[in-house]
Amino acid sequence: MAMIDNLVGKLVRKGQLTVVFANGSERSFGPGGEPSLRVRMADRRVAFDIARNPRVGVGEAFMDSRIVVENGDILDLLRLVVGANRWEDQDSGRRALNKGKRRWPSLFRRNDAKSSRRNVAHHYDVGNDLYRLFLDSDLQYSCAYFTDPSNSLEQAQSDKKAHIAAKLYLKPKQTVLDIGCGWGGTALYLNRVADVDVLGVTLSEEQLKVARQRARDAGVSDRVKFELIDYRSLTGKFDRIVSIGMFEHVGAAHFDEFFLTCRDLLADDGVMVLHTIGKYGKASTPDPFTDKYIFPGYHLPSISQLAASTERARLITSDLEILRLHYAYTLQHWYDRAVAAKAKIVELHDDRFYRMWIFYLAGGIVAFEGGSMCNYQAQYVRDRTALPITRDYMIEAERRYRKLDEAARPAAKAKARTTAKRAPMKRAGARP
Repeated sequence: MAMIDNLVGKLVRKGQLTVVFANGSERSFGPGGEPSLRVRMADRRVAFDIARNPRVGVGEAFMDSRIVVENGDILDLLRLVVGANRWEDQDSGRRALNKGKRRWPSLFRRNDAKSSRRNVAHHYDVGNDLYRLFLDSDLQYSCAYFTDPSNSLEQAQSDKKAHIAAKLYLKPKQTVLDIGCGWGGTALYLNRVADVDVLGVTLSEEQLKVARQRARDAGVSDRVKFELIDYRSLTGKFDRIVSIGMFEHVGAAHFDEFFLTCRDLLADDGVMVLHTIGKYGKASTPDPFTDKYIFPGYHLPSISQLAASTERARLITSDLEILRLHYAYTLQHWYDRAVAAKAKIVELHDDRFYRMWIFYLAGGIVAFEGGSMCNYQAQYVRDRTALPITRDYMIEAERRYRKLDEAARPAAKAKARTTAKRAPMKRAGARP
């Protein structure tokens, strides 16, 4: 108990947290008032595991139902404990949270093509049905863009695509490479609003199936293509390169390789936009729970790491935007949808997987609300004359793309209904 007293005493700065230990004794922390939570530990080992390694200990205990929040949920607990210790305040609470993190440099963690394929499969090939339960209808699995925090997830993800497309400075018939294309939503969007040809590459077989089917359904398979290939194996030149939510999986040891490859693939007057989770201040080792259970081999870059690597590749940073709270809003939508879909997630996997998943989403929310995580949108060029000298073109294009996409949605829905009507009916009782 002394170990928990020392740890939790540093973390609870407002409200009150009452811990009920396995022997029935209770201990309250914090100045009192709201929020007030009551947490029960199911066995004597829980306290030791959390004190030894808070980031992994809490997550594993929650996954195994060895820690129970009696009057709230796991997000309430993480907000009470982690939310009161913001990164920008730099206090002893945040240092206590980092206890147990691995200390070896991320530079030595290798993500060769084989490892990258295995790591991607670990997360993205758990089944498309899971992602359909909590993502938006376009299956955008990255930070949305909220022009208003009250916007729907669908609106924010549509606005994200317009925001990124505007930064690409697109022209009709150009060729675009989408590195880490996911389920194909962005590639199809770019073709639809900007009349460009897109090659999307992924290492996920599950994502590839959906992306190719979506291109066929839209009647654009000749202009929007998807391949199961590592970006390092590509050849040729592209007018534009976009990468959304993929760079987190590259690994610090491969940053130079990534940017040098992109430079080689980019036309002389080309433009590249990178959308990635990043970290304020100095980048550190990965969160051990996330690295173990969610994204093996990941690394979140700092601005200084991005700058140093792109300088070595002689890519010019022509624009940089930092989205501070947008991912917190995005994750809150995902969390709420995942909680609402609990029964379906448990049916697809099991209760332990469900608890792991919502702990991951809840941890992401508090990391963007008060932790060291943010989101970067960086624009790069090989030639300083490749873009207009002011950012006005971005604003104009973003407005235009939003209008075009809004106009295209009714037609797309009508086409989808027509395709569904033409599809042969499945035999009753047949598996999908």
